[in-house]
Amino acid sequence: MSLRARAESGERLLGVLLRIPAEELVEMAAVAGFDFVLVDCEHGPADIVALRQHIAVAAIHGVPVVVRVGANDPGMILRALDQGAEGILAPHVDTAADAVALVAATHYPPVGSRGFATYSRAGRFGGADPTQHRDWYLRNTLLIGMIESPAGVAAADAIVATAGLDGVMIGPADLAASSGPADLPVAEAIARVNTAIASGGALRMDIVNTTAVASRAFDDGAQLVVYNLASSLMAHLAGLLAPRD
Repeated sequence: MSLRARAESGERLLGVLLRIPAEELVEMAAVAGFDFVLVDCEHGPADIVALRQHIAVAAIHGVPVVVRVGANDPGMILRALDQGAEGILAPHVDTAADAVALVAATHYPPVGSRGFATYSRAGRFGGADPTQHRDWYLRNTLLIGMIESPAGVAAADAIVATAGLDGVMIGPADLAASSGPADLPVAEAIARVNTAIASGGALRMDIVNTTAVASRAFDDGAQLVVYNLASSLMAHLAGLLAPRD
């Protein structure tokens, strides 16, 4: 089953957010048993060659890769999917129009306008049947948009209702940074978006730092939860200093 199908079936899926280029970390996450790897090409290096290597290593272990692209970057969406990514996470979806444009960039016709090619890695270098290739990606590409501004919070219902958008992830850091005194408190804004996600029957992805928060996210309705691996590693490294102190 694809990651999208597993999420829609109700599985609790755990992943790691990787913004440090390191194939070993991808492989370690796979060996440890994580359900997916989220490679960050927004706040991490957007090197397509390194990304392809990370996707290929994950594929050896049967672990799907979701790629976080930059805002409004259809070219990167195309290249990530051509290299075999199973999903796209796109930041700064502020309006329903943003969501519609994201769907268009991600999906093949007739749903979207993604350029068609079977000679990439995803098409088995020309070995895939074109119709089967198109149909598989239309059925299984996971598309998550990020709401991380007061404008996105206000438009949450319309964003969630966008045909072809599977789910939403809140970007809590950007939401806090972009919110002012006239905007909803961040906790209230997050609750409003999560209500829109649940009411719209969409998938929800949460980013967390600890196992306790991950458990609470699942219990609160998230289907996909991803650990901020840089935060986890730094906390572990800081803990290793305890004997010296």
